Amino acid sequence: MQAHEITEIENLARQLRVDIIRSSTKAGSGHPTSSMSAADLLAVLVTRHLRYDWQSPKSPVNDHLIYSKGHVSPLVYAVYRAVGVIDEDEMINTYRQFGSRLQGHPTPVLPWIDLATGSLGLGIAAAVGIALAGKELDRLDYQTWVLCGDSEMAEGSVWEALGRAANFGLSNLTVLVDVNRLGQRGPTEFGWDLEVYARRIEAFGCHALSIDGHDIAAIDAAMTSARHAERPTVILAKTIKGKGFSEVEDRGGFHGVALNAELAARAIAELGGTSDLRVQSPAPTPGRPAITADPDTPDTWMPIYEIGTKVATRKAFGEALAGLAHRPEVVVLDAEVGNSTYTEDFERVAPERFFQSFIAEQMMVATAAGLAVRGYVPFASTFGAFFTRAYDFIRMIGISGLPIRLVGSHAGVEIGPDGPSQMALEDLACMRAVNGSVVLYPSDATSAAALTFLMADVPGVAYMRTTRGAYPVLYRPDEEFRIGGSKVLGASPVDQVTLVGAGVTLHECLLAQHELEESGIATRVIDCYSIKPLDLATFTEALGVTEGRIVIAEDHYLAGGIGEAVTAALVESGVTLSLRHLCVRELSCSGTPAELLDHAGISARHIVTAARSLL
Repeated sequence: MQAHEITEIENLARQLRVDIIRSSTKAGSGHPTSSMSAADLLAVLVTRHLRYDWQSPKSPVNDHLIYSKGHVSPLVYAVYRAVGVIDEDEMINTYRQFGSRLQGHPTPVLPWIDLATGSLGLGIAAAVGIALAGKELDRLDYQTWVLCGDSEMAEGSVWEALGRAANFGLSNLTVLVDVNRLGQRGPTEFGWDLEVYARRIEAFGCHALSIDGHDIAAIDAAMTSARHAERPTVILAKTIKGKGFSEVEDRGGFHGVALNAELAARAIAELGGTSDLRVQSPAPTPGRPAITADPDTPDTWMPIYEIGTKVATRKAFGEALAGLAHRPEVVVLDAEVGNSTYTEDFERVAPERFFQSFIAEQMMVATAAGLAVRGYVPFASTFGAFFTRAYDFIRMIGISGLPIRLVGSHAGVEIGPDGPSQMALEDLACMRAVNGSVVLYPSDATSAAALTFLMADVPGVAYMRTTRGAYPVLYRPDEEFRIGGSKVLGASPVDQVTLVGAGVTLHECLLAQHELEESGIATRVIDCYSIKPLDLATFTEALGVTEGRIVIAEDHYLAGGIGEAVTAALVESGVTLSLRHLCVRELSCSGTPAELLDHAGISARHIVTAARSLL
């Protein structure tokens, strides 16, 4: 680098620090000192290495910059002012204010943000998916850059991400670790011992570079080396928290604390006052993704099932997923259970779009998010119980509004002898709570296949629960399903009780319906295959006929499942209910599916008893 280039970048870094202080002090909150430590890193990156067209943030050839250290938002917005995409008024006067785009942690409400961060460890994990798309699918020369903090390096997901990045050979991934020594409550685990970090990083198969994070030339050299590396690179930058203002540099007690007006004035004076520098980033390399959606390509081929044939919904999901392979934007991720979830069916027909995460469910979900950032339609599948490991990431993806499709098999006590550790009994509650989510639970192979196709095109997070056991096909191949729909089986104008089930309990409801009819009690059964959104109109109509009498049976714990979804919606709409809610109310054990369903009180005989008790 030339001396004048170093001076220009140093001036930019000073401006970034001044703007960090100005915006956070005006807001009265934020993380100025954590942002100031990373200012030199971003000043070098955006002026010399980030190939990015700021006027076309969705261009597929842009580099990606992920702020895994999401609390550096004052720095992020200071950079945006420097590149000219926001103005000074917005940066200073709206930061952290109600209704502002400039939130406390960045979100995709800003077009330059790929995904919401702030849950430490997510950004680097999702970046693996973005880099993977570039290397294996898009085959474009973009680089994925991630800014992390040193406190964040205690998160297990960081090391899962580095291990998977090395395994995938993601030389297009560079992680910048801002090692400023101080966390929220005191020193970090290893302080400024870069050698400890470097040994761990190398052990996970990535290349570690240790530098002075305030030496412009050293930062530039490291980033140049990373761009041409043959494996993922982690740049360990030794920095000083609060760099630029001597009164707070490397001092505890200032994490997440905005400087008061007096301190801010002194800091700005020490930094040389305000300025109005404008910079440009290098232009991205031209190109187009190797895989793009083709409107002339047939969307799917539909598996067909004969009524009465016993087929597991997990198997129908796998066969439908293979049908979706005609769509080049569909990708599939597995957590080493593809022979149980049947995602291996997709692998057989489209192995180039099938990615193995092994037993790392957090990593699988985050990788799916990164692929979604690049415009792909990711399906990620494992046992329903194990999505709880990744729930924080799922929650964050819901905040981002990224479209990912999650499919959880082996749900409920129905799985039988494997025991309670394998039984998803909380999954519906978890997924219903996610912002903007869709939650589906098919009861037969035809509906499972149809809902798999529908999932491909819904916005946000979509979750489908599948069943281990094989159950009779109920619906013809031409039966129509919709998100937010349901099916009514056996309705008549003289029905006395509404029976509600989904998955395995729908079949128990049908057995109960038959027994009740033999004793002269007419019922209608609702297949509640769409739990969120719910088909309120169908429920309201049914309860109008059955005078509010309803039995809900579900293979799920009491809290947050189908019962709460249905009753909350009906009560809110003003329907008066006479309700029996059958669900799993205690810890289960090993046994046959029939034994466990009966023990939980959700088998046909319990449904019959509940229905009779309402009359």
